[in-house]
Amino acid sequence: MRTFINHAFLVTTLIFISSPTFAANWVLDPGLSSVVFKYNYGSDEYEGIFTNVEAQFDIDPLSPGSCDFDVTINIEDINVDSPEVLDYLLDYELFDVDTWPSATFQAEKCRLTGVTSFESDGTLTIRDQTQPMTFPFELSIETCDGQVCFHLTSSVTILRLEYGVGQGYWANTAEVPNEVEVVVDVYAMQQ
Repeated sequence: MRTFINHAFLVTTLIFISSPTFAANWVLDPGLSSVVFKYNYGSDEYEGIFTNVEAQFDIDPLSPGSCDFDVTINIEDINVDSPEVLDYLLDYELFDVDTWPSATFQAEKCRLTGVTSFESDGTLTIRDQTQPMTFPFELSIETCDGQVCFHLTSSVTILRLEYGVGQGYWANTAEVPNEVEVVVDVYAMQQ
């Protein structure tokens, strides 16, 4: 029964999205979207929000092999609870926004991994380090303010030291682990 329901959902979705509407470029709606990063300092958990994310993507769920993701995160626009923490994050030893004000993710290849699950293969650049990255995500079709929109969600772990986020004192993982979780919950509208 569950398989039947999944197939019925997939067929309905594919019929719905096979219209020419989906052959367009989709742009992130910042008012409906959030990109949150979570990390630990000692035994305490913290999080921040990237409040200035620009993203365009083109993905056809009927042909997911070809996709195009172009995401820019303006690092200096981080929202955290403490001005002191913000100063540390923006300083040379962590993000060094004076030299590298933004991070980017770009992908040109995707694959379907489930009924609404995808993976994109691309590159993530933070500071002066670019690394290959597989970005798993769930994609659904919804209505936003009366028009069709894509809803993309994901949770991915990034090793901050691979990107140079942690110089000097911050290179030590005893207090701040290497792993940072990034939680994505974004909506994109047709441009």
